[in-house]
Amino acid sequence: MDQTRGFRFLGQVETCRVLLLMTLVVAFVLGLQYFEITPISIGSRGNSTVSGFIEPSDITKSDENEMFLAPQEATSDFRPRNSTTEVLNNSPEAYEHKFLNNSPKAYGQSRGNETANSHHPLQPKIPQSNKKHERSTKKPPLVVMSITQMNNMLLKRHSDPNNSVAPRWESNVDKELRDARNQIKNADLVKKDDTLYAPLYHNLSIFKRSYELMEQTLKVYIYSDGDRPIFHQPEAVMEGVYASEGWFMKLMESSHRFLTKDPTKAHVFYLAFSSRILQQKLYVRDSHSRKNLVKYLRDHIDFIISSYPFWNRTRGSDHFFTSCHDWAPAETRGPYMNCIRSLCNADVGVDFVVGKDVSLPETKISSAQNPNGNIGGNRPSKRNILAFFAGNLHGYVRPILLNQWSSRPEPDMKIFSRIDHKSYIRFMKRSRFCVCAKGYEVNSPRVVESVLYGCVPVIISDNFVPPFLEVLDWESFAVFVPEKEIPNLRKILISIPWRRYVEMHKRVLKVQKHFMWHDGEPVRYDIFHMILHSVWYNRVFQTF
Repeated sequence: MDQTRGFRFLGQVETCRVLLLMTLVVAFVLGLQYFEITPISIGSRGNSTVSGFIEPSDITKSDENEMFLAPQEATSDFRPRNSTTEVLNNSPEAYEHKFLNNSPKAYGQSRGNETANSHHPLQPKIPQSNKKHERSTKKPPLVVMSITQMNNMLLKRHSDPNNSVAPRWESNVDKELRDARNQIKNADLVKKDDTLYAPLYHNLSIFKRSYELMEQTLKVYIYSDGDRPIFHQPEAVMEGVYASEGWFMKLMESSHRFLTKDPTKAHVFYLAFSSRILQQKLYVRDSHSRKNLVKYLRDHIDFIISSYPFWNRTRGSDHFFTSCHDWAPAETRGPYMNCIRSLCNADVGVDFVVGKDVSLPETKISSAQNPNGNIGGNRPSKRNILAFFAGNLHGYVRPILLNQWSSRPEPDMKIFSRIDHKSYIRFMKRSRFCVCAKGYEVNSPRVVESVLYGCVPVIISDNFVPPFLEVLDWESFAVFVPEKEIPNLRKILISIPWRRYVEMHKRVLKVQKHFMWHDGEPVRYDIFHMILHSVWYNRVFQTF
C-alpha cells in the first residue's frame, strides 16, 4: 500500500512538472508574439540588438521613384552637410514601421459590425508602463531615426496597400481620392515656379499638383457635437505655445472653400477639440492621473460611433484632429489611433505613424492681433553669432547643452538658460544658427521661431518628425544634430562652408510663407493650408 501511494505521489509530481513546463512554454510563445507586433522594430548595424524597426530587403530606388517623379532639374546640387545625413550615408538600409502580422484581420478584411471598442487593424500595440503620468523623454531613446529614414518610411507606407484600411462600403469620395492620387503621381514636370522655390521640396511637381487638387476637390465635414469650451471654442487658445490648435480650428470652422454640410461628400471629418483646454478644464492638479481626460475623449468618440455611420465606414481613418499639448498622443490612443492625428508632439519613437499622422507646427503666439510677430532679421553678413539658445532646463537634453557650452570660452556660442523675451528675439535675429533643443518632449516652438527670424534651425531632438515632412526637404535648410553629438556642436556648425550657409539662409527665408498665420482669410501656401495639405496628402495616399 505504501509503495502504491509512493508511486501515485511520484506520478502527481511528474504531472505537475509537465504542466509547469507547458505553462512556461506557452508564456514564452505569447511573449514572442507580443514583441513581434510592437509598433516599431529597428534594425541597427553592428552587434546591436534588433528592436523597433525592421529592415525591408526589397526597397530599392526604383520602388521609391514609383511614388515620385524624377528629381527636379531645377533643384540644385547643394545639400548642407548634416550629421544625420552623413550617418545615414554609411548605412544604406531603409527602415519602415512594422504594424502588421499575416492574419487576414490585420489587413482590414473583417466586415463585422463596428463597436465602440473597435481598433484599427493596423494600430500599433503600445507598451504599457507601470509608472503613472510618466513623461516619455526622461532618458534618451534607444533607437534614433534620421530624417532620411523617416522619408523612406513615408514612401514605403504610401506605396503599400496593406497599410490602408479598406472602407466597409464604397463611396463616391473613394473614387475621387483614387483619381487625385493618380493625377498627383502623373503630374506634369514643373521646373520653375514664381511662387514656390523648387529646392525646398522633395518634388515640386508632386507638391504643386497635390495642392491644386486639394483646392479643387477637398471637402471637410465638422461634427457639431461636443461641449464648449473643449470643443468649438478656438478663441480660448489663440495665444501661447498651444495656439496652433486654436488658430487652425478658427480658420477651419470659418472656411468657405473646404467645408461641406453634406457628410456624404466629405473626404475627411474634423474633430474640433482642444487638448490644451481639455487639460485646463479636467485635469486635477497634483493627481498625476489623466484617466478622466482619456475617458472624456473616449466617451465623445463612442457617441460619434453610435450616432453617425461615417466613422464606421472607414473605422475612423478619414477623421482627423489637431492637438498641440504634450499629453495629446497618450490621450488619443485606442480608437483615436485610427485617425489622422495632427500632433505637435510628433515622436516617431513612441507612436507617431509617419505617412498617416501629421506633424503639427508648434507656434508660440504672443498676440492674437499679430500672430507672426516682428518677423525678419539681419542679413548673413550681419549675423555675427554662430549659434544661440535660451530656455528653461526642461528634460535631459538642455542641461547637457548648457553644461557643455554655457561656460565655454567660445564667444560665438551664445547658450543661456532663460532670458527676457526682447533679448531672445534680438539674439535670434543676429545669429546664423538657432538651436532648437527638445524639452520634456520632442517638439519646440523654436523651430518655427527660427524660420520666422531668418535663423537656420539646428534641431537637437532625436526622433522628432518635422512639420510638412511629406513635401519639404528639411535637410536643405536645417541642420539635424543627434543628441549624442552635443559636445561636437560647434565643430559641426563651423564645418559648414560660408556659401552653403548663405544658401541655407536663403531657403529659410523662402520657406517662411509656410509657417505664417493670417487672420481673417488664409493665404495660399500659408501654415493653415500646409497643415490641411498634410492631412489631404496622407488621406489620398492611403486610398488604394
